Amino acid sequence: MEELAHPYVPRDLKLPGYVPISMSMSSIVTIYLGSSLLVVFLVWLLFGRKKAKVEKLLMCWWAFTGLTHIILEGYFVFSPEFFKDNTSCYLAEVWKEYSKGDSRYAGRDSAVVSVEGITAVIVGPACLLAIYAIAKEKSYSYVLQLVISVGQLYGCLVYFITAILEGDNFATNSFYYYSYYLGANGWWVLIPSLISFRCWKKICAAANNNVEIKTKKKTR
Repeated sequence: MEELAHPYVPRDLKLPGYVPISMSMSSIVTIYLGSSLLVVFLVWLLFGRKKAKVEKLLMCWWAFTGLTHIILEGYFVFSPEFFKDNTSCYLAEVWKEYSKGDSRYAGRDSAVVSVEGITAVIVGPACLLAIYAIAKEKSYSYVLQLVISVGQLYGCLVYFITAILEGDNFATNSFYYYSYYLGANGWWVLIPSLISFRCWKKICAAANNNVEIKTKKKTR
């Protein structure tokens, strides 16, 4: 039986049993954005009158990114032959489409699988814990958010650096390169960077305040 040609780069990438994507790009993106907005709306609604605007925005981010890590990336990690799926499973279709921007996903690149595995199993649940920490005003809230954000930034660094070291030629064309590979992942560089900076300031302020309190007690 002759293998169906795939749309990925490099063209000689071996994907035995490949089944072409059945959903359109617009359908995949619409479903993802719609479900993400629903999650954000529910979190905002749930904590609407209880938290400040910044805290609500952070909780929405942690809910969105946490579920993305667990559901979307978790599926990729534990479904090594998603490119063979012929049931039009939405999660398989997402990764068939995204692989146009980075074929390392379809090819099961070891660096990508490792980063995504850690992200899905450890970072994802930690994001949901961050929601709880903010909601209950736990003392470890800022430390937890800082650790998760730094972890996400580290994952992005590994993701981009390994691509560069391997030739950075995994996108079908420039549209997918800039929209999927750079555009989609760029949010996980920008937002964690902003959160890291905020948490660092909060932690430093708390530490300085603690030092001042101890100093006042000693001078009495």
